[in-house]
Parts: sequence; structure tokens; C-alpha cells
Amino acid sequence: MQVLKGLPKVTDANVLVGTDWADDACVYRINDEQAIVQTLDFFTPIVDDPYTFGQIAAANAISDIYAMGAKPLFALNIVGFPLAQLGHDVLAQILKGGSDKAREAGIFVTGGHSIDDAEPKYGMCVTGIVHPAKIMSNAGAKVGDKLVLTKPLGVGVLTTAVKRQLRTEAQIDAAIHCMAAINKPGGDAIDEIGANAATDITGFGLIGHLRGIAAASNVGVKLRFGALPILPDVMDLIAAGCFPGGTKKNWLHYGQWVDYAPGLSQHEQTLVCDAQTSGGMLISVPAAKCDALVASLKRHNSLASAVVGDVVADHPGRIAVER
Repeated sequence: MQVLKGLPKVTDANVLVGTDWADDACVYRINDEQAIVQTLDFFTPIVDDPYTFGQIAAANAISDIYAMGAKPLFALNIVGFPLAQLGHDVLAQILKGGSDKAREAGIFVTGGHSIDDAEPKYGMCVTGIVHPAKIMSNAGAKVGDKLVLTKPLGVGVLTTAVKRQLRTEAQIDAAIHCMAAINKPGGDAIDEIGANAATDITGFGLIGHLRGIAAASNVGVKLRFGALPILPDVMDLIAAGCFPGGTKKNWLHYGQWVDYAPGLSQHEQTLVCDAQTSGGMLISVPAAKCDALVASLKRHNSLASAVVGDVVADHPGRIAVER
């Protein structure tokens, strides 16, 4: 956001969601019934298997569309790759992983662009569609809402454990499965039941995305640590000092807006700041619809459907983390 401050302000009235609150995608109104949603995301490999890497990168990009309350339409590949060093077969497996994940979302990869690059990078630009009245932006949370999380936390910790050779990829299979899962269950539940706001949890961690919703919606947030779904071994690894640098940066940066309950340990604080890759959706839903939303998530086989907090009028822009 600091870099974007020097760019011209968007004044087109049809741009319904732009850069103002760091939302998951931009939204452009075509007419009174339709708006285009577009997002772009790519990153370097976080697992060794190229097919799995392709799946995770695609799931991460496609999930931004669901987080805006939209349906994906098609995708374009973004590739940086050292072809001479790694060869055609590795790239083909990455692209197959992305294509298969797109097919799971009911869309096609219709093209893309690649460059020669010393370090592999892969992702997608994904286009979707939504009714302008049904956009799920960061700014829609209302006092009295419940907050629902659709995937467990801790993939940043577990992938770091693999990099440090404390775990093998086979030992973090649950985390890999989590990252490769698209957020379609959350999108389907929002479409069925309705909600006020949503986002997907990525590199800023749960705490960063809670701050985004609190600031954009001018509300406070109460987060219940005990309600959080957590992947296996995560807390033990944090206790051993195993977590990514991005997680520590999140704790340092977002701490100015967070009030941790007395007795909440440094390890527990680290978890809520853990930098996620292809994390779950955080959905702000009216309390009267919360049970129905949770039931819908379960019908659609969401990896989690945990009610983790509340939207409150107190301390707007801040997060209180309770036991």
C-alpha cells in the first residue's frame, strides 16, 4: 500500500473495488446486473513436487474470486521458468497441476504468458463475475456479525519445517492437502446463505486479514483463540522456534492494532500471525445466519467451519484476541 500511494487515484465510478482497502481482487461494474472480478497471484515453489506446486498456486489464485462472493469464469497462466536448467517435463507438470485445479473449479485455462527466469514462479490471473449487490469486500462487516474460518491454520509453520528438514513433505500431507484445496465451499456457502464480508487468509496471516476487515469496515473484532482450527504438530514446531520470517514480520507490524489477552503465550500469538499460503476464507456473517452458513460449509466439504470470533462496536480498527 505504501508504494501505491504515489499512483493516480482511481476515479472511474464503475470501479467498485480497487486498491483502497487491499481487497482480494478488483471489481468493475459492466451494468446493473453484472460486474467483472479479476485477480492475479503467483509465487515460487513451496513444495518439491511440480504437479502439487501447480495445484497450490492455482488454488491460491482462484480462491480470491470466491472471497469476493463471485464465480470464476476463466484463468490465464503466469510463468517464470529456467527451461534450460529444469526442462520441459517439470514445467509441463506444474501447468498440469494448475489446469486440473482450474477444472475442479469448473473453468478453463485459456492461455497465459511465460518468461525465462532463474527461479521458477507460477500463478494465474483469474477472471470472475458477480452481481454488484453481492460483492464481498473487506468493508462490509457489521456489528453483531460472527466470524467463520474455513481452513485450519499453520501451513506457514509446516512448510518452514520442511525447508529446515524437521519434517518431510509426507509428514505435512495435511498441510499440502489444505493448501491445494480451492475455497469453493466458502463461495458456495456465501451464495446459498449470504454474508456481509469475506477474505481469504494469505501471507498477512489471520491477524493481518482481521485488521483489514476491521479497518475497512470501521469495526472492532474479538477473536477467540480456543476456537481456532490448527493443523497437526504446528504448536510444537512453533515452540521449537520453527516459523517463517513472514510470520514474525506480521507479529511485529500488526501488533500495534492487536490486544492480546493476559496469559496468551508468545507461541499462541505467533500462530494467529502465521503467514499462510492458499489459506481458508474468513467470512463475516450475520449472527442469525451463522448456523446455516456453518451447515452449508459442512455440506460442501469445507476443511473447517469454525466460528472464531465476533464483530463489535468497541475499539474500531483493532483486534482483541481472547483465550
